[in-house]
Amino acid sequence: MSNNLVGQTFSSIDNKVTFTSTAPLETIIATSNELQGALDIQNKTFAFKLYIKSFDGFNSPLQKIHFYENFMETDQYPIALFKGKVLETIEADNNKYRAKGILNIHGVDIERVINVNLNIQGNKILFSSTFKIDLEDHQIDLPRIVYQKIAESIDVFVEGSLVLRP
Repeated sequence: MSNNLVGQTFSSIDNKVTFTSTAPLETIIATSNELQGALDIQNKTFAFKLYIKSFDGFNSPLQKIHFYENFMETDQYPIALFKGKVLETIEADNNKYRAKGILNIHGVDIERVINVNLNIQGNKILFSSTFKIDLEDHQIDLPRIVYQKIAESIDVFVEGSLVLRP
């Protein structure tokens, strides 16, 4: 890592979270561009939050309403949060890291280790990650009638930029 990044905090900009549910009868894709977060290089700590109602896409307006109200219960659990530490020392010549922390979705905390790519470009860090979320882990119940339409394990792709906080 270059010396000018030591002790610096980076804030997120231009971020995107996409989830895909691939079930036997239907594929659902939704995206949010409202992921917010920060990374403290020296302490290797991070925190990211996402308002669940910022997801858009879906196959129909009714499906979006069901996602918000019936599955994610956004009135009660409006935010997803992931905070913790980067396990490796952040260096300019490395781009593979592990982020260990607490992932809170639907009001349920689960400790996770998620692989993350970080690419340092001057005062900007590009990041991306792909991982799965099991609905059962976060106590998200699927009615039997939708088992063929909603996957029990959701694929998540996150990408964005972190810039040096002034």
